[in-house]
Amino acid sequence: MDRREELLELIGNDPFLVNEVEEMVFLEEQLEKFRKLPQIEIHPKTGAQRATVAAKEYIKYLQQYNNVVKILIRATGTDEADEESPLRKWAKGRQT
Repeated sequence: MDRREELLELIGNDPFLVNEVEEMVFLEEQLEKFRKLPQIEIHPKTGAQRATVAAKEYIKYLQQYNNVVKILIRATGTDEADEESPLRKWAKGRQT
C-alpha cells in the first residue's frame, strides 16, 4: 500500500478531502527532494553563512504541509486533544 492509498483509507475516500490527500502526497515528495539539497551556503573567504534557496523553499513547503495535516486531522476527527466543538456537536445532532 503506497502513501496515497494509506491516506485515502484514513479519510474513508471522502470526495471533499481527496484533493487534500493529493496535495499532501505532492508536498511530501517535494520536501524529500529539498531535504537532499544543501541547506546552508558558506562564503569561502569570510565564512559567512546563509540559507540556500532550497532551505527557504523547504520552509514554505513545510508550512503548507503542516496546514494540510491540520485540515485532515480536523476533518477526520482524529484530533482527540481538543474537545468536541459546538459546531461539530450541532452537525452531529442534525445528522440523526
